[in-house]
Amino acid sequence: MPRLTIFTAPKPFTDAHIATIQRNAIATWTRLPDVEVLLIGQEAGMTEAAREFGIRQLPDVARNTLGTPLIPSIFNLARQASDSPLLAYVNTDILLLGDLVTSGQTVADQLEYFLIVGRRWDLDVEEQLAFPSDWEIRLAERARTSGHLHRPVGSDVFIFPRACFTDIPDFAIGRAGWDNWMIYHARRSCWPVVDATHDMTIIHQSHDYSHLPGGQAHYKLPETDENIRLAGGREMTRFTVLDANRRLVNGRLRPRRWTWKTMSRAIVSYPLLAWNDYELSRRLRGILRRLHRMRRRK
Repeated sequence: MPRLTIFTAPKPFTDAHIATIQRNAIATWTRLPDVEVLLIGQEAGMTEAAREFGIRQLPDVARNTLGTPLIPSIFNLARQASDSPLLAYVNTDILLLGDLVTSGQTVADQLEYFLIVGRRWDLDVEEQLAFPSDWEIRLAERARTSGHLHRPVGSDVFIFPRACFTDIPDFAIGRAGWDNWMIYHARRSCWPVVDATHDMTIIHQSHDYSHLPGGQAHYKLPETDENIRLAGGREMTRFTVLDANRRLVNGRLRPRRWTWKTMSRAIVSYPLLAWNDYELSRRLRGILRRLHRMRRRK
């Protein structure tokens, strides 16, 4: 039984660049120790990719009226198809290294329920990657020298025990809001949210939005508005890595680091997490935004 199952819902493999970076991502995952990989959906080219890498495809995913796969169906299919104690949803443009497995195991050894997230390195990748014996060292070095660390928004990797996230609203995959809700839901459920940026290398292969309707960014699509509605409102979709209340540093769980940004986030999110008071959270956000502008003027 694999210790960790990585599952994903790829985009169609019809665009040459998207196809390349998705194959690159899957190629790194299938090289990780004690890991199973599942492809969920039946987009163009997915069956061929599953056959190419010798992994399972789960085609019968539920979709919304526009044909976009739904998050709860994706998660439930992965859970039903796998016996792994740890699950990891990963976007199919993400390159991963072995530190994902060790980070997941380290946290699982200390906590029963949790969510692991982390900031990503954005890297331009146009070519099909090669995998010499030292590929992990080379890829990590390339990300740090040629890429840049993304802002603490837009999570691409979620690691959690299989008992978590069994009840998810009908979010559309590939649209904004649902990833933020994952962090909100974990905090609201009193599960530690662990920022593993220090110990876990997440590499995002940069791409455009030509695969989306009208070539628009995902946060501009109507399905994003529906995701926000399903989440319970915009405040629930503002949660980011800054809302993690633990850090994984050199294999040790530590409290969050307090900065102006993390303190502001804690103040704004407290009414929402403690009392489900949406309006107070919204008002506190406005007050802190004004205070921040005043600080910058000085």
